Amino acid sequence: MTTHTTKVVLITGASSGIGEATARRLAADGHRLFLGARRTGRLEELAGRINAEGGTAACRRLDVTDAADVRAFVSAARQRWGRVDVMVNNAGVMPLSPLAALKVDEWDRMIDVNVRGVLHGIAAALPVMREQGGGHFVNIASVGAYEVVPTSAVYSATKFAVRALSEGLRQESAGDIRVSVVSPGVTESELADSISDPRAREDMKAYRSVAIPASAIADAVAFAVSRPPGVDVNEIVVRPAASAQ
Repeated sequence: MTTHTTKVVLITGASSGIGEATARRLAADGHRLFLGARRTGRLEELAGRINAEGGTAACRRLDVTDAADVRAFVSAARQRWGRVDVMVNNAGVMPLSPLAALKVDEWDRMIDVNVRGVLHGIAAALPVMREQGGGHFVNIASVGAYEVVPTSAVYSATKFAVRALSEGLRQESAGDIRVSVVSPGVTESELADSISDPRAREDMKAYRSVAIPASAIADAVAFAVSRPPGVDVNEIVVRPAASAQ
């Protein structure tokens, strides 16, 4: 049985970075975890470590761009744990580039993962949460949801969309579904590894010189999840103290 302090938490993009750190932090807090990502080897290793350390975690391969796969992921979590209390929509990609580089395939990938992935998570988990009388979405956005800089136009657009979707869901679900947006500043992760544009890669090296650990974002997620019933933490922005952006 779950209580307001022990919850069933689903995390997408859980195989590395913020997703992995969030899984480890929430497991330490006593929550039951169902982890999803495309890299099953790393997922299974993470779940194994959590269980070995006294936590409770299971996992399943997940492609958030596939709506049917996300529905199956949520269904599997519900079948295993009986509930879906928290859905952390964390999966994301960030192949930055100038618009003039015309990297249309990369734009499409960002839209598919960063926007459709969140929508698929909402579509899969919302009916379950409403049926059981409550739930909580934690959507991982970015400081890019508040600002646009050269090379970030499409990425920022996807993260602006995450904020808009989250606010719409919050307004439409007041009273039973909580919605939180956590927006990291520059954070240690593998996101920058997907940048293929030479200019953007060089710019990112300087930008990442003040990166904070993924555990700092995990702490913010844990704070939002831990609030008592009736308290909805809507937006948290976490930046390096040394960062102007």
